[in-house]
Parts: sequence; structure tokens; C-alpha cells
Amino acid sequence: MNTLGLLALLLTLSAVFSIVNDRWLRLPMTIGVMLISIAASLLIIATGLLCPAYDPRVFARSVLGSVNLPEALLNGALSLLLFAGALGVNLGCFRSKLKSVTALAVLGTVLAVLLLASAVWLIFPLLGMNIPFSWCVILGAILAPTDPVAVIGMLQRLGLPQDIQAIFAGESLFNDGISIVIFGVTIGLATGDASHVTFTQIAEGFLWEACGGALLGAATGWLTLFLLRSSKDAHTQLIASLALATGTYSVASYFGMSGAVAVVVAGLCLGTHYSQSIFDEHGRKELNIAWTLIDEVLNVLLFLLIGFEILEIPLHLSSLAAMLLVVPLSILGRGLSVFLSTLPLHLRHWDKGRLLSILTWGGLRGGISLSLALGLPQGDLRTLVLPICYGVVVFTIIVQGLTMERVVRRFYPAP
Repeated sequence: MNTLGLLALLLTLSAVFSIVNDRWLRLPMTIGVMLISIAASLLIIATGLLCPAYDPRVFARSVLGSVNLPEALLNGALSLLLFAGALGVNLGCFRSKLKSVTALAVLGTVLAVLLLASAVWLIFPLLGMNIPFSWCVILGAILAPTDPVAVIGMLQRLGLPQDIQAIFAGESLFNDGISIVIFGVTIGLATGDASHVTFTQIAEGFLWEACGGALLGAATGWLTLFLLRSSKDAHTQLIASLALATGTYSVASYFGMSGAVAVVVAGLCLGTHYSQSIFDEHGRKELNIAWTLIDEVLNVLLFLLIGFEILEIPLHLSSLAAMLLVVPLSILGRGLSVFLSTLPLHLRHWDKGRLLSILTWGGLRGGISLSLALGLPQGDLRTLVLPICYGVVVFTIIVQGLTMERVVRRFYPAP
């Protein structure tokens, strides 16, 4: 199947599943599409078991292999999704909550990784699973980031106060870049590819990726605004924004910086006061409409693929037992990491306890976590870790995503 045929198939399935969801399920579109694709995957599996001579899993897996979700997301769609998310952030509220966002995105992510890694390292032996601590850290790095695609989509329908939305969105946009850095270093240590690396080199590499990516994003963002200052054509501005998103991500990756951090900072530059003088009302409206459409299409495609990836997940009783343990551990680790990373703020503002509850339950995982898990090297440890990650991703999106509105209304009643 060529590229156009593959894209046509995925868009057709996305359209059909979206119509089914809109007509009968009436769930948030991305969650509805994912549930339908999971149901379709289970039907494919059942058909293959009943009729092995006409096993539809062969075709389905060939399509999934052609898509290659880790490559398509981490080195493709992620730049557009993060840029679209950054454009939707209220920059004024983001600036006022910058300390909270930084604490959650950096310290909170590191704590989430270590807390979950320590918990599973202590508990897995009770299930007869002896996993090296480095692989426990890898599992923590995979499940630490809150997915910006899932989180921002949730925020748009909940109507939370702007300052809380800024904290949610800001953390989810930045912490995936931090987790990807931790994942890359740890996987190198676990596989022996970076066994000679010292702590100083790890710290320097982290600063280069995170801080270097932020500086690069700021530079490309302001350069784009400078070049657009004499143009009032909405189509030119849209093309320039597309070039900014994809170009910034590509340049950052080429120089070993965090493309995720870079593209988020570049997107935030387009929400500054200076950008208001560049984009007139018509240009800003056209830009927002175009990026909303890009975001919606990529969101649906991503959640469609997440549902179908169950066809690639090896399921065993030991993995299912571990999954049932890791789901509550990931929620508990999320809550502790949020509390500890923002502890100084809580000491001054004890009324922020309700925000802690919402940030904990709203920590949805998504395509980034699954892509990192699918990118693990082949072996017994991957066979164990992959189903656990998939289970946590599906649980957070379906259970936490669908109950989040009830939790929000409990702590922030509608006026």
C-alpha cells in the first residue's frame, strides 16, 4: 500500500468512527474513536482465532507496520500537535503561573519517574518478576509525561478557569520533552550503549536538550515574527507558521536538542504582545482556524492508531497482573510528584488542595507514552513493559478522561 492509500484508509476509518460516535456514543470524539478502534481490533483478533485461514490480523498488522507509530509521532506529527497546543495557551495566565509550570514540568516529572520506578522495583519481585532498576526507570520515564494531545483536548471541553488551564497545558506541553530526555539517557544505560557516561555528562546533556531547545524555539519564533512584520497576507502567515513548527523541530533534533521543548516555545512566541501587531484580526482568525483543523485531524488519527495498537501488544497473565498494579501506582506517583514539586506553593496557599486533586486525576497519558514503549528494543523486558504501558494509557484516557468533568464540577462548580 502506497502512502496515499494508507492515508486514505486511516482518514476513512477516522471519518466512519467519528460519525458512529457522534450518532450513537456521543463521547468526546477522540475517546469515542479510540474505543471503537479497540472494539474493532478485538473483533479482528476474534475473527483470526475462529478463522485462522483468513486471519485479518495479517493485513491489520501490515498497515500498523507501515504507519510505524513511534516514528510517525515522535519524528512527525508531534511538532504540529505541540505547536497547535502552544498556540491555544493564554500567554498572560501562563506567565503568571510560570513557576508552577516549571516546577511541575521539570521537578515534578523527575519525581514522577523516580517514584514510579522505585515502587515497581519493590513490588514486581512479589509477582515473580525480577526487572533491573534501570528498566524500572525506563517504565517511569514512559509513563511520567501527561500527554498534551489528551490533556489540551480535555481542557477545551471542561471550561476550567484560565489560570488553571495554563498550568495544565503548560505542564503537559513541556514535561513530555523532559521525559523523552530521561528516557533516552536511561535506555542507553540499560542497553549498555552509554555505560561510560558520567553524571556530569548526563546533566550537561539534559541542559543542552532542555535549555538549548528553549533558546532555539525562542530564536526561531522571534525570527519568524520579524520576517512577517511587513506581511499581512493570511496565507503567507499560515505557511510561515507551518514552516516554524516543522523547521524548529527538525533543527532541534539535528543538533541533539529537545524538539518538543523547542516547538512549544516557538508556538508561545506567536501569542506574545508583539505578535498582536503582526497578525491582524483576520490573519489571527485564519491562523487559529487552520491550526484547529490540523490539531483535530491529527488527534483523531492518533487515537485511532492507539486503539488499533492492541493488535501489536503481547498479552500474558503476568503482564495483566502487573498492569493492574501499575495503574494505581502511576496515579499515586502522579499525585505525590505534583504535591512535592509544588510544596512551597501549598505551604503558602493551603486552599490549592483542590487543584492538586484535579492535576492528579487529570494527568492523562497518551500517544507519546505509547510511542516510547513501542520503540523499546526487542526482548523479554519489552514484552513485559509494553502491555503495562498500553494498559495505563488506555485507563487514563477512558476512565480518567470520561470522569474528569465530574471531578472538576465537584471542586469548581459551574457558576
